[in-house]
Amino acid sequence: MDTLQSMRVFTAVVEHGTYAAAARLMEISKAMASKHVMHLEQRMGARLLNRNSRHLSLTEAGKLYFERCQLMLEELDEVESSISRATVNPRGVIRLTAPNWLANIQFTSLLQRFRQRYPEVTFDIDISGRFIDIVEEGFDLALRASRSLSPNLIARPLMHMPFVLVASPAYLERHGTPLTPTDLAEHHGLLYSMTDQRHGIHLSNLAEGERVELTPVLKSNSEALLASAAISDMGITMMPLNSVRPYLEDGTLVELLTDHRPQGGQLYAVYTSRRYLTAKVRTFIDFLSEEMETEAPCD
Repeated sequence: MDTLQSMRVFTAVVEHGTYAAAARLMEISKAMASKHVMHLEQRMGARLLNRNSRHLSLTEAGKLYFERCQLMLEELDEVESSISRATVNPRGVIRLTAPNWLANIQFTSLLQRFRQRYPEVTFDIDISGRFIDIVEEGFDLALRASRSLSPNLIARPLMHMPFVLVASPAYLERHGTPLTPTDLAEHHGLLYSMTDQRHGIHLSNLAEGERVELTPVLKSNSEALLASAAISDMGITMMPLNSVRPYLEDGTLVELLTDHRPQGGQLYAVYTSRRYLTAKVRTFIDFLSEEMETEAPCD
């Protein structure tokens, strides 16, 4: 059995916590993943993992071996990457999950520019709004506005995202325009259910930890639905500036409390490990970083 491959499987098992997750990542069976670890234990003459039906943990020997494996594999992969980067053409399908406010012409134009440069790459994109475990579900990459991540994931910052509070002119005509943060408590809120907006919104120029609350009339994990609800005069919502900029420019929506904008966020490219990045994913992340930094919106 290939000891180098066994080392890769062993580190994947430790990093992802289960044989099943490591097997999916390495594209082998769970039984084969177990055989690779057993091969190393037989070779070392020591148990590396404590096993029971629900949990894996490293033995003392396993901790030492894991640390050394990580260093050796990182150095080897860095050498291989520096050589192959210049010769391997990105190709294949990139499975990507992204927030649904990225379903816009700016983002699809970015995808088209990438494909013009790398025509052998295609995309399979999920914008359902649900939280996706990219390891369990076999995704190459996630674009996320949150850095609350599992420790086995890596987040690379792509772009700062200003947020704004918006409502339609008709809603404001009926309910009045909030002039101070405390006025928001009297207004209907269209809240994003995947964040802590349900516990209130933190605005700039307020004390640390101080939040303002709206009366929720709609909660959803779809930013597109919330924007449509705001356009339909249902209430006030907080959205990324980029996603509602066209509506602000044509007067469909109005920005509120410009001196107290919501706390801005950061868009991240989230992936499992630098060690296992394919040429297609590595190239796409680099492309996103360059393009989104260039096109980053001004606050």
